[in-house]
Amino acid sequence: MSSDNSTITSCTLYQYQIELNPSLPVGIQRIDFRKGLVLTIQLNNRQMAWVEIAPLSGLDIDSQPITGFSQESLDEVISQLLQVLPSLIDQPLVILANIAEQISLPSLAFSLSLLHAKLSHQLPTRIENPQTQLAVVPLLYDGMSAHVITQKLQTLGTINSVKIKVAQTSMASEIQFIYQVLAIAPQVTLRLDANRGFSLEQAIDFLACLPKHKVEYIEEPCINPNDNIQMHRQLEIKYALDESLNSSQFDLDSALQQTGLGALIIKPMLLGSLEKLQNMISQAHLAGVRCILSSSLEADLGINDLRLVSQALTPDESPGLDTLSAFTKPLLLATSGLSARLNHQVLQLLTHIGQPQDSGEANL
Repeated sequence: MSSDNSTITSCTLYQYQIELNPSLPVGIQRIDFRKGLVLTIQLNNRQMAWVEIAPLSGLDIDSQPITGFSQESLDEVISQLLQVLPSLIDQPLVILANIAEQISLPSLAFSLSLLHAKLSHQLPTRIENPQTQLAVVPLLYDGMSAHVITQKLQTLGTINSVKIKVAQTSMASEIQFIYQVLAIAPQVTLRLDANRGFSLEQAIDFLACLPKHKVEYIEEPCINPNDNIQMHRQLEIKYALDESLNSSQFDLDSALQQTGLGALIIKPMLLGSLEKLQNMISQAHLAGVRCILSSSLEADLGINDLRLVSQALTPDESPGLDTLSAFTKPLLLATSGLSARLNHQVLQLLTHIGQPQDSGEANL
């Protein structure tokens, strides 16, 4: 029986909370734990798949609301799922894709469309170009020890890029840090990420101190995104858009016409369905703008899936996924061959609807 003709027989929803050590940057804030959901769907042909649903919202380490990322809360996603899941039983698989296009919560739209793609075999089952998709672009930031920096740079392999968070400490310290990185790995180019932390004058002063030919782009350099074009005109350094894509005022057509735009940093969990992502990437590529998939600090299940999505949608770009090492526990436990099972020690059952599920293994 093909999965196209299959129907959904059960849905299981879990919640997780995993401690992060060290804490991870979220823009200019930091978090020391990650909360999210795992949704498992089983079909009448016994095929099963699961996805992580993890909007990047909640509280930071100072108990302040995380700003600039997911608009929806985890509670809103749970509430929506508890309404939707009962209606899925005995429905054809395509209902997942249909709901994904109608639903207003981006994290849920992405995850439901991803479940549909997994169960209908629309995603690669394995990484075809491991030099690009399995390689990790190291994430570095001022304050890391020389040992950690060296350790991350020693595992570069075929990757010649590093991502460095800037506009977080002092300019002098961050410039010194960047030169330290270049001294250890002189072959690398820089993907800088300012998270809108600089004024126009600060961005120009900061970037003028760096070797221009080493900078691939700087993500969201200016507090006022309208200043990005002026920064490019002054320095001829390209900028990338990240947070801007998540704004309700964002217009892709207008953005792609901007002078100096080098890349879109695409966080699927923040943006919506696979179809929406595909359309955005196609438009950007037509305009000569790179698209790089990036994590929203998902756990290992989400990161594994992002590799497959990147393989399918941006096969020539290495995704930005160097955030897993901070997670103290995994969501997935490897079994024999290419299968895996959920780590129930970190999962809290929220609801199960439909027939009893099988033992709980699925293909990686």
